[in-house]
Amino acid sequence: MTPLKKIAAAFVVAQLAFGGVYASADTASAATDMASRLAGLLGDERSALSVVSDARKAQLTSLPPASERGIPTAPVVIYDTDFLDSLPVASGDTQWECLAEALYFEARGESVRGQFAVGEVILNRVESAAYPQSLCGVVKQGTGRKYACQFSYNCDGNPEVINEHAAWERAGKIAAILLEGAARDLTGGATHFHTRAVNPSWSRSFMRTTTIGAHHFYREPVRTAAN
Repeated sequence: MTPLKKIAAAFVVAQLAFGGVYASADTASAATDMASRLAGLLGDERSALSVVSDARKAQLTSLPPASERGIPTAPVVIYDTDFLDSLPVASGDTQWECLAEALYFEARGESVRGQFAVGEVILNRVESAAYPQSLCGVVKQGTGRKYACQFSYNCDGNPEVINEHAAWERAGKIAAILLEGAARDLTGGATHFHTRAVNPSWSRSFMRTTTIGAHHFYREPVRTAAN
């Protein structure tokens, strides 16, 4: 029996089971008749679709963009100043401001890629149980204690004054993009960085993941009960 006849037969049997058909017509004959009708309908449908272009068919059958279906998507990032300058000025809450401030004072002289990399380190720390669980907590950790600052600008004795407006705007945009969920794939999960001009003791035991601009990036070893 062809697939169409099987479908038709199943339809007829269902009707009989639920009382939809009370006549004692031969099931095979009814199935054949139903298959013929279905074949006719499918033929008409194929004829109608034959005049529709492939592009239009693809448009009709494709899913709407993820954003229209309520599915969150990571923002597209191009690591250059032209891309950043094309974006509207960013703003945000206190956590955004702490991240933007750290990017400005720690990395404004770096390339766009280098600034994103520093931002990744900060966000990686927030997600680590070894550090404070907020952006401001991570950025301000150790402030006020000698040699305890995690980010040097907090302990260099200089006031945090923003004099470079364009650099501040870019830092703010980078912070906003990172907070919107941009992929963090520049530093290999790094939680530490330092400039090439220094050689901190921890750098000899941490795994260096990459070097971007003036900074080396490292991932802290995973601590277990055995070590």
